[in-house]
Amino acid sequence: MSTKPVRVLVLVCSTRPGALGPAVGRWLIDAITPRAKELDVELQPVTLGDLALPFLDEEEEPASGVHRHEHTKRWSAMVDAADGFIAVTPEYNYGMPATFKNALDYLGREWAWKPMGFVSYGNTSAGTRSVQHAKQVVTTLRLVPLGATLALRIADTVDDGRLRPDARRAETAVGVLDELVRLAHALRPMRERTRPASRPAPLPGSYVRALTPDDAPDVLVLQRCCWVEEALANDTLAIPALGESLEQVRDWLATWQAVGLWRDGRLLGMVRARRVADDWHVGRLGVVPDLRGQGVGRWLLSEAEAAADAGCRRVVLSTGSRSRRNIRLYQAQGYRTESSDRDTATLTKPVPAASGVPVR
Repeated sequence: MSTKPVRVLVLVCSTRPGALGPAVGRWLIDAITPRAKELDVELQPVTLGDLALPFLDEEEEPASGVHRHEHTKRWSAMVDAADGFIAVTPEYNYGMPATFKNALDYLGREWAWKPMGFVSYGNTSAGTRSVQHAKQVVTTLRLVPLGATLALRIADTVDDGRLRPDARRAETAVGVLDELVRLAHALRPMRERTRPASRPAPLPGSYVRALTPDDAPDVLVLQRCCWVEEALANDTLAIPALGESLEQVRDWLATWQAVGLWRDGRLLGMVRARRVADDWHVGRLGVVPDLRGQGVGRWLLSEAEAAADAGCRRVVLSTGSRSRRNIRLYQAQGYRTESSDRDTATLTKPVPAASGVPVR
């Protein structure tokens, strides 16, 4: 399971003035917030009326990912950053609101492999026919609808525009969130593989993509398991990669160019690089212990080297002076020891001729 927080959009779908949707949305947020905190879930309420989406007005097909209008770009960014959704929807004439269908139709890839739960409300059917209508659409977009739902019959649940307290109803809402989170974690590898920035990597089923501050929890775990060996070899715990906090990792991910090798949602290896004067500094080259000796480290190193900025003269990296395994690896890749003291060995090599390939 991933160490990242799960971001859930709570979509209030009705835009009719005086609609019950906002009240249901507020009740839902209040009911599931304590459980969301336990599960490390970020809840983000979104009222479709506030998005001001006109009826689909993009020239290109949504599947193209080419968005020209600012309202589409804003909506795309919100959906793309989410890991799952709960739609709070009424039933209009045996179906979902046109505004909900329109919001779904605007986008394509951004929806893929994310779970969607439903809280419906209505009179005779408690909005369940709206949910059945919506499921036909969301599955086409490769959204994954939950089995758990919550249906509210207005006459049984509402007084003066407010939902009456009901412990069993709140428990059902928490059940929707629980199932959503389990699916969001299970589907994360599918989402990762469809990201535009990801590309194939050397191991079967693996892919590489740029690391961002959102990946800090996974990077922190990788550092803790990879740099223990260096600490033992150099007889010291004074190694930054072992002692950094989550916030410190997040900070450097914002300033370095870094890539990660992934498979099935697991971060297998990483490397970072940046320019300092005329040098291209490479660091934090790490591979999970169970995959060492398979060429992954060399492949990541070559990726970082190839990304060197135009005008850089040499590649520079450092390791513990007693990390003989690391030093042998770097020397085999053409590095020579520039300097060495009691704690640190610095190695350099000329920038490869075909440099300037983006790491991101």
